[in-house]
Amino acid sequence: MVSLKQKQSGFTIVELLIVIVIIGILATLVIVTFSGVQQKARDSERKTDINAVANVLEAFYANKGYYPDTAEINSNPATAGTWRQVNASDFKVDMKSFADPKNSGTQTLTDGALVSGTYNYFYAPSGCTGTAPDRQCTGYVLETNLENTSGGATFKRESV
Repeated sequence: MVSLKQKQSGFTIVELLIVIVIIGILATLVIVTFSGVQQKARDSERKTDINAVANVLEAFYANKGYYPDTAEINSNPATAGTWRQVNASDFKVDMKSFADPKNSGTQTLTDGALVSGTYNYFYAPSGCTGTAPDRQCTGYVLETNLENTSGGATFKRESV
């Protein structure tokens, strides 16, 4: 006797749903792991930038006997004789590293509230300048916020 029912091959809806759920879980794990690696890489770059700037500041201090104030350190690198033009070749970082979080091209070290993605430069004592011996800056603090806060929310480098 010939059966009127034909044997159909394929996957059931339950099997397909299980496969889709497993693929979704694996994709989520990959995305979370990848974003964590990117955060660590950006934090590492920030720490390297801060250390490179600190090294330039220390070299400047060894030559001049004082640290630059915020206005001096943020001078236009295209203008002859400015702090950045004279010392920019000593920066072992791309000056775009000092751009604001939206990468608008503003390359400054701020001295206000620490915003994510920016670098702050505080000089000491407050109000010092390099114009007179009694107004020279004798210290500094460089800091930045970190994305991956397992090692702390900020990274700071200070003069000793």
